[in-house]
Amino acid sequence: MSSIFDKLLEEGLIPSCPRFLKNNICYEVITGSVAYGTNLTDKSDFDIVGVGIPTKDVIFPHLSGYIEGFSTNIPKFEQFQQHHINYKNQKEYDVTIFNIVKYFRLCMDNNPNMIDTLFVPQECITQINHIGQMIRENRKSFLHKGSYYKFLGYATSQLHKMSSNKRTGKRKEIHDAHGFDLKFAMHLVRLANEAEQILIHHDLDLRQNNEHLKAIRRGDIKEQEIREWFSEKEKYLQKLYHESTLRHSPDEDSIKQLLLNCLEHHFGSLDKAINNPDKYEIATKEISKILSRIGV
Repeated sequence: MSSIFDKLLEEGLIPSCPRFLKNNICYEVITGSVAYGTNLTDKSDFDIVGVGIPTKDVIFPHLSGYIEGFSTNIPKFEQFQQHHINYKNQKEYDVTIFNIVKYFRLCMDNNPNMIDTLFVPQECITQINHIGQMIRENRKSFLHKGSYYKFLGYATSQLHKMSSNKRTGKRKEIHDAHGFDLKFAMHLVRLANEAEQILIHHDLDLRQNNEHLKAIRRGDIKEQEIREWFSEKEKYLQKLYHESTLRHSPDEDSIKQLLLNCLEHHFGSLDKAINNPDKYEIATKEISKILSRIGV
C-alpha cells in the first residue's frame, strides 16, 4: 500500500503542488464509482482524496508572528486539486488533497463527499499512517443528524440535474438515449440510501445497494420509477430523522480533541501553539456569561 499521490509526484505529473505534501499524506483513498462498487467497466477514472498536514505556521500562524485579521500574506493552504492526470496512458486520476483542519471541518459538517471517504471499503485505502488510523477508527464519531439535511440536499440537487439536457460528449449521448442523466439518477438514489443507513445504523456501507445503483447506471430503470422511489424515500427519511437516536449535532469538543491529538502526533507537543484552559478557567467563563445575560 503506497500513496498514489506520491507515485504521481515522483513521475513528475504533479509539478505545482506544495512541497510539504511530499511523503506527507496521512490518509488517502479511492472514492467515486470504485468505492461505491458501481463501475461498469475497468476503464473508470480514479478519484483520489487525501489528507495532508501543512507546516506548523500554516495551522498556527501566530507562532510565526502573524495576526489573523491584521497581517497580510499569512501562509495558507486549504486543499490542492488536479484533474485528468494521465498515468502512462493506463489510468486517469483526479486528485484532491485536503488540509487536515479543513478535512475535519467538512467531516464534522457531514459533507457527503467527505463522509464517504471515511467509510470507503478497506481495499480503497491507498495510504494510511498512524494519524490516518486515528481518523479512520473514530469515523463514526463524526456522524450526527445534520447528515439528513446535507445528504438530502445533495440528493435533491441531483434530482434537478437529472433531467437537464445541458450535456456534452458521452453524457449527452446517454441523456439523449434514455431521456435523463443516468449518473445523476444513480447518485440521487445513493445519497438517499446513505442518509437512511446513517440515521438507522449510525454507520455506512458504501456498497450496500450497489446492484440497484448499477441497474440505474445501465439504464434498466426508468426516470419516472426513480422519481416515485425518491418521493417515497423522502417521506420515510423525514420519519427516520425524528425517530433516530443518532446525536442531534456534532460533538465539537471531542472532534477538536481528536484533531489536536493528530497534530500533536505529527508535530510533537502543542503547548506553545494552543491554550488549553483548565476546568476552573472554563467554569469562570461560564459564570461570567450567565452574569452577563442577567445583567449583573
